[in-house]
Amino acid sequence: MLKILMKTKRAALRVNELTKILDGGKRALYVTESKSDGHVNIGDTKVPVKVPDHPLHVPYGFVPSGNPLPQSTIRHLRWMAQKDLLGQDIFLIGPPGPLRRFLTMQYLELTRKEVEYIALSRDTTESDLKQRREIKSGTSYYIDQCAVRAALLGRVLVIEGVEKAERNVLPALNNLLENREMQLDDGRFLMHHIRYDKLLEQFGKESMDSWQLVRVSDKFRVIALGLPVPKYRGNPLDPPLRSRFQARDIYHLSFKDQLDVLYEHAPNVESNILAQILSCANTLATQESASLGLPDFPLENLVHAVKILDKAKDYPLLGLFSRLYPYDILLNKEGQQSVSDAYSKFEIKETEKDDSIMNITSVQLNNGQEDSNTNGSFGNVTLDLGSSNSQLKVPCGKQMNEKTNFENKEFVMTDYHRQLLADVVLTHSTMDFCIIGGKGCGKTTLVKQFANMLGYLTEPVLMYQDMTARDLLQQRYTSPNGDTVWRYAPLVEAALDGRIAVLDGLHRVNPGTLSVLQRLVHDRELTLHDGTRLIQHDKYDDMKNTLELTENEMRDSGMLRIHPSFRIIALAEPPKAGSPNQQWLNPEMLTLFLYHKMPPLSTKHEMEIIQEMVPSAANMQISGLLELCHHLRNSSDTNIQSIASSLSTRQLLRISRRLKKFLKVSGDSDKKIISDAVHKACLSRFLPQLARTALCDALQKSKLPSEGFNIAELSLDDISCEIKDGNLRIGETVAPVYKETHESGSSTAKVPDIIFYDNAQHLSVMQDMLQDYILGEHILLVGNQGVGKNKIVDRFLHLLNKPREYLQLHRDTTVQSLTVQPTVRDGTIVYEDSPLVRAVRLGHALVVDEADKAPTHVTCVLKNLLESGRATLADGRKIVSDERELENLLEYHKNEDVIIMHPDFRMFVLANRPGFPFLGNDFFAAMGDVFSCHAVDNPSVESELKMLQQYGEDVPVHILKKLVASFGELRDMADQGLISYPYSTREVVNIVKHLQEFPKEGLASVVRNVFDFDAYSTETREQVESVMHKHGIPIGARPQNVNLSNHLPIPPPKLSGYWTLMNEGKKICKPEVLRPEIKGPIYLNVQNYELERIEDRALTFTEQRAHWQIPNLSQVSIISDIAITKDPTSNDQVHVAVVNSPALYSHQHGSSHIKYMDLFDVFPNAGPSFQSIIRIAPLGNPLRGQVVLFEEKTNIVLVVDTDSGSVRRLVIPGLDRQLGIGSVSNLFRTSSSASSAPASYKMCSDHSNEFGSVVFYQLNGQKLYHVDLIEGQVHRYDVPFFIGGFHMTSHNKWLMIEAETNRKFLLTGSDEDILPSKLKTLEEEGVSKGWGNYTEITQEELLATSCEDMSSESLTEVLQQSVSSPNRLIVDKHNFAHCVLGFPDLEAPSEVHSFPRGELVIPEQSRNLFSSPPRTLPPSSCVVLPEIGQVIRIMPTKDTPDGAFKDDNRPENAANCLEIADVKNHKLFYLPVQNPVYTSPYVSWQKSISDSGLVLTSGSGNIVYSVDTAGCVREWETELMALSDSLAEWIAMIGADADNSHMQITSERESGKDVTAPKHGKVDSKNEPHVGGNMWAGGTGGRDTAGLGGKGGPYRLDAGHDVTQIPDWEKEAVPEHVKKAAREMAQKAFQARLREINMSEYDAHMYESFSSSVRRQVKSLRIILDSLQAKGKERQWQRHQMTGELDDMKLIEGLTGEKNIYKRRADQEPEPGTPQQKPKRLRIVVDVSGSMYRFNGLDNRLERSMEAVCMVMEGLEGYKEKFKYDIWGHSGDGYEIELANAEKPPTNNKERLKVMKTMHAHAQFCMSGDHTLEATEFAIKSVKNEEADEYFVIILSDANLDRYGIRPTRFTEALTRDEEVNAFAIFIGSLGDQAERLKKQLPAGRSFVCMDTKNIPQIMQQIFTSTLLSTR
Repeated sequence: MLKILMKTKRAALRVNELTKILDGGKRALYVTESKSDGHVNIGDTKVPVKVPDHPLHVPYGFVPSGNPLPQSTIRHLRWMAQKDLLGQDIFLIGPPGPLRRFLTMQYLELTRKEVEYIALSRDTTESDLKQRREIKSGTSYYIDQCAVRAALLGRVLVIEGVEKAERNVLPALNNLLENREMQLDDGRFLMHHIRYDKLLEQFGKESMDSWQLVRVSDKFRVIALGLPVPKYRGNPLDPPLRSRFQARDIYHLSFKDQLDVLYEHAPNVESNILAQILSCANTLATQESASLGLPDFPLENLVHAVKILDKAKDYPLLGLFSRLYPYDILLNKEGQQSVSDAYSKFEIKETEKDDSIMNITSVQLNNGQEDSNTNGSFGNVTLDLGSSNSQLKVPCGKQMNEKTNFENKEFVMTDYHRQLLADVVLTHSTMDFCIIGGKGCGKTTLVKQFANMLGYLTEPVLMYQDMTARDLLQQRYTSPNGDTVWRYAPLVEAALDGRIAVLDGLHRVNPGTLSVLQRLVHDRELTLHDGTRLIQHDKYDDMKNTLELTENEMRDSGMLRIHPSFRIIALAEPPKAGSPNQQWLNPEMLTLFLYHKMPPLSTKHEMEIIQEMVPSAANMQISGLLELCHHLRNSSDTNIQSIASSLSTRQLLRISRRLKKFLKVSGDSDKKIISDAVHKACLSRFLPQLARTALCDALQKSKLPSEGFNIAELSLDDISCEIKDGNLRIGETVAPVYKETHESGSSTAKVPDIIFYDNAQHLSVMQDMLQDYILGEHILLVGNQGVGKNKIVDRFLHLLNKPREYLQLHRDTTVQSLTVQPTVRDGTIVYEDSPLVRAVRLGHALVVDEADKAPTHVTCVLKNLLESGRATLADGRKIVSDERELENLLEYHKNEDVIIMHPDFRMFVLANRPGFPFLGNDFFAAMGDVFSCHAVDNPSVESELKMLQQYGEDVPVHILKKLVASFGELRDMADQGLISYPYSTREVVNIVKHLQEFPKEGLASVVRNVFDFDAYSTETREQVESVMHKHGIPIGARPQNVNLSNHLPIPPPKLSGYWTLMNEGKKICKPEVLRPEIKGPIYLNVQNYELERIEDRALTFTEQRAHWQIPNLSQVSIISDIAITKDPTSNDQVHVAVVNSPALYSHQHGSSHIKYMDLFDVFPNAGPSFQSIIRIAPLGNPLRGQVVLFEEKTNIVLVVDTDSGSVRRLVIPGLDRQLGIGSVSNLFRTSSSASSAPASYKMCSDHSNEFGSVVFYQLNGQKLYHVDLIEGQVHRYDVPFFIGGFHMTSHNKWLMIEAETNRKFLLTGSDEDILPSKLKTLEEEGVSKGWGNYTEITQEELLATSCEDMSSESLTEVLQQSVSSPNRLIVDKHNFAHCVLGFPDLEAPSEVHSFPRGELVIPEQSRNLFSSPPRTLPPSSCVVLPEIGQVIRIMPTKDTPDGAFKDDNRPENAANCLEIADVKNHKLFYLPVQNPVYTSPYVSWQKSISDSGLVLTSGSGNIVYSVDTAGCVREWETELMALSDSLAEWIAMIGADADNSHMQITSERESGKDVTAPKHGKVDSKNEPHVGGNMWAGGTGGRDTAGLGGKGGPYRLDAGHDVTQIPDWEKEAVPEHVKKAAREMAQKAFQARLREINMSEYDAHMYESFSSSVRRQVKSLRIILDSLQAKGKERQWQRHQMTGELDDMKLIEGLTGEKNIYKRRADQEPEPGTPQQKPKRLRIVVDVSGSMYRFNGLDNRLERSMEAVCMVMEGLEGYKEKFKYDIWGHSGDGYEIELANAEKPPTNNKERLKVMKTMHAHAQFCMSGDHTLEATEFAIKSVKNEEADEYFVIILSDANLDRYGIRPTRFTEALTRDEEVNAFAIFIGSLGDQAERLKKQLPAGRSFVCMDTKNIPQIMQQIFTSTLLSTR
């Protein structure tokens, strides 16, 4: 349309009337009145004013009518006028705010200049400034953009946000600014007007057009608006660009001018109050405040704030300032204090108010009638301010009712919400606002209620991190004919339609993107990418009326009216207070909105909501839950605060609904269910250990169980699933099976169908999922890889018959690809529905896999969809969940553009656990509270074993057990941070599948399918192999690595005599029945310690099967006895009794723990002076798990339950001595005769396992007590002789030895008798030599007898003749064994067949031992195994016969050995027992129990157990047949091809060369990589030279290249002389290195003694340190590139021919202006006081401290960029003893040794005293002297604080004095349980007890990961 300006209005009307007649009303010509040319005077500067050609492009409404401009504004305008007259471009620089833009628009309005405006962002490209291509009718056209239009049309180009543009964008304007020239993409060339005019005059218009030369208008100017950089974040000005501008600092208005503005906008507020407000605000905006680190105060927003005060006079000033400056969520404590001081100075405080709160009393809408002045909807709101009422006129929406419906079912109106809504309405009446609150606090619900109250429709706008300004305003698409078209974004639609635009997730968006909102919020104007302009309603109306244009004419001119009811509400999460890196609420953002904080609800209000939303919740015990939540929220600990964010109000409602629905179903305690729900909501399984401990402590304080349900203990007997009658039942939960509806279509093929083996653990998870499904929840499963998350979901959907849509996320997933996928088809962009859209539309289940791999700002679209039920797709379609919204949407959209969310739609999200090594995003932290969360862990041992049995039916069970145990330990190590990869069930299943299909392949080779990933990581490989070896998987073993003992022949048996039972002398011995007195029970604490059981057949096959060390055993403790509770159907239980101090250890074979019970309270006299001995009798069914403990000095008999800890004392009349203190000495009375010796009792427990009974016999006395523990009876016998020995040959046949004479008696009974009652004499006769001569019979003391017969087959082999008869094996000193035929059952004489030792077996030095006077040996020194015909006893290694060991080399490290006399196979062999790591200082006491220090017993399967003085329990397999079978299994595990691995075809290659002699090699000055050969030093895969991966070199040398590794077998083939030469050369190099660092060899050995002890821990620590920042290395997408991958978001630009449509990965550079990343600061404070030296001999605390320091120094070497550490000590001499300086940390072994030497020397020679408190406080204070990323202080100390009067509360204050410093105490020394008691009194997670250096890496890992939660 052509416009013509006429001088008068009348002339214009006449011409227009004439035009109508001539063109038939088409109005192709429009004529309007013209304003006269003139000028404007600004100060003394006169600026000419021209009539604008396009008056709609002249700013309007910025110059106030009737009010003079402030003087400071006029001065700025005058300067701008001067620069305009000079033709110079302008740069207005100043603090954030709209002032610079207001000045610009005011100047342009005054001078009637047309404007082109663009707000720059990081996504602005050159085409946004110059030309953009568009397609019309299949042809691509260039469309001029703002810079070109301004240059051609003589407009002023206003560029705002210069600092936000990328560096390569604005230089495109350099030539246009300098020379007014620019080459355009369409071939035209813009030329300076002077030169153009000259050429035009010379060549003419036609030539100029043909040359595509275009004139730049002489009126063209550029005004740039920017922030000063580097004070603010952004890119600094490019010097060439900067030189082309004239700059002016536009600071805030003067105080007087500001005050005048406030007077104008708040005439009802007292002037002194306005002055008070302004004075305080200016104080916070001064440079002094900025120097304190305070962000700029948004002074320009004061105008809007005082409007609130103008409408509500009693509004508190502090609340007013909170709207402007939410400092309490913005600043750290110091900053908050500074602001509070400023407020106090100006008396800004809360008003005195009573209990009443601000409340909305009424809302009257205008019944759909629009305001006559604005054509908008307004309503009247009455506010009750407590002391007064206030009437407000507020904008309203179109959905108006006469009265607002406050009864929203989704909203509970508490006092808190009434206050907040009233606050929000006040702000709504003046300005747009932002609500800041944590996840799930109710922000979205509050906005819904607000909109409902005022009749608004809301338009959700999802905000995400990589959102561009274009995404926020307009979206580009193609029409059906291929034309490129712009579509309004939801924000623009809301502005035009008068809705509320809800910007959800403001904190996620890059601040540069939000800069486009500045003009919309403050000016209510907006320029879109297609040139369309949105104008504030009143300005629009005035312009239309003034220019006399119709609505259509305005629209055709690209002018659109912003609806007066339009408002913006932003929702955001709180910023990280005081953190410069996580602070989204920057000074620029503060100017954008007024802010409302939405803190978590109080307990009272939260209870109100729960009771209202879940009515029956009042009957539930949820008060503990609320108490817990508020305890967590109010904590100052950042770990606890992060946990609290997982327990939002939304989660509490979810828990309450679950309780209401399923409490009766479960039948469990509601408290237990609440505790379990809390653990699930917080995903406590994957919390760092410190945070988890804090959560458990908080639960206990809230009177809730500290732990939830342990589903690992469930079995398939406890839970099952079935489908019956159309219902699915899992456990006790029932739901109908999904039935397909007509709308959803036929989707049977989409129902998953997989192979799934039920296990109780997974079924329990599915039961919880089913409950959530019934409640309509969406589900999140989090767990390690391979734990079965996909399997569980697929099985769950299969059971429900629910169709599934599947969506796999990855790091390149975008918001667009998550919803719709754009493709090009026939030149048109077509959008394909993603699985998400299909699932929403059809009601299917959407499975979102690997959700943690996608950026959280992308997956937040899921959160928005689930929270609000609405979403806008990239193609413009909208998803809504409420059909009531459909009618409103169809007013603006077509029916096909709206998708109704199906009510059956469910989302199942799968994510890996947060943290290393998954390197994913913390999906749970970002949006976990929207879902019902479930942690999926690896199956329990039992569940995993049963599952593997189904995958590998033919794989031996013992193989599966080894796999389950070893992988279980690897997972535990991954949890502790010792290894990085969490091995999962998936890997184990694959191994089992392989073994099932290829059974001949060895387990050791098959597991390499998993572990070969770690083959080149030495540390990880060693750790993995050690675990495999520990559990008996022989990785690296060879079939020839068999080291069985030498077998010697045993002389054949000889008939040595007869035993005859004499009936003539038999005597009836009827027992007296007694009733024992039972005292108790009392309950002792049963503690569980981790047990490390190590399989000993890892690399070499021997008779020793395994060993394990009793944990926490004191060096002064003495092993008293060992016994086994045998159970062939289950696992044996091993019991070990110790004395000094007395305790009982019990270990169930197969368990990873051992139970410990302290018996000091029940054996009070078991001290060193008393030298007590405790014996054990294990009890079988029905008393399994219980043992009888008998103390031989006091005759105390206890029955102890090892499971419950109950202890009962049996007081047996006549046996119990009731010893007092004065009677202790009676025990040591001696006598030469048995009759006068003090009577003491021994216990015989040979049949306690089978019959539950024991016998106590009086040594050198005449009494026997048979105790039946099942029946609770005692039978006492009196025998007519003094008992010297007692053996139970069966349960009712007891063999007794008379003291001194060694005569034998048998107390016997018939087979039917339970107890014996006849005493018979046993006569021994020799073998007849003929002629009446008999061999001599010596009355031997018996050491042991068997309790049962050998089988007939075994007896035949023993005697080498076919025999079937009752028999017993009898053991004495001079014979290996006696086999007595017929005894004890036959009346006829029993033959005694003996296996004599002979002279060869008894060396000379041992003869005294066997010829010593008879004495009673403990029963645990000899074991008889009749089933296999073996007798095992302990023998000194030096007394073994020649040939007992290979090459006759007796092992030096084994003082004792086991002698195995195998009479069945006639073999004799000796098994050396490794010496204990220490021996007890109480030698005589130890020898009274066992001469050798070893104690023996046997278990099921004829396994022999030994325990030494240091508490090392060893398991021995001695049966030859069993050894043969085990050896075959061991070789099978290795694999048949283990010996020939070098013949396999592998990727490794042989070098083809042999080694010669080791040498260093030549040094390559270019440092190029060398592979193979033997010339260069630092090569790989070669030979002879120093390098890596080769063979025969003298030492390792890393030149920084990739390593080529030669095969191990080739390395092993290096000749011995070459190896020797290499060792010698390496030793020389080592000596040279020592000389280089001036370190003696003695010092080197000393350092090595410490370093070698912690070498493994150093590796673990380095793995942990590597994991801390591994995620930070991930590259990010760089968009707008010329090469790379095609960017889906720029397909249309690609169609139009643009070039920068690609994206590529690159290292993410920090945002301009962000603070530099600094290393973490670590200070180690060690205790070097005298107590460390004094008690080092007791518990090695000083050595442990030195090892810990060594580990830290070695572990942190090479991590200067990540950690900066120093080490300080404290003692009685002071608290600031510097040991290692942060600037010069130890760099070599000598320097590290010097630190440790200093520690040792200082502890030895310092004064007594303690400065732990002072050292802690000094360290925490001084560590912050320099800036760092994080601060850590670790106190290494003993727990001896109470000795110096240091109270735990005082130490707590010291540790927690500064919340920015993470301070922890590690107690490495303790007297008794001193450290544990102290730890319990300190804050949870702040202290650790470490009595073993190997645990320090795990502690360090817990310390470092404790900060992960606080930085989410």
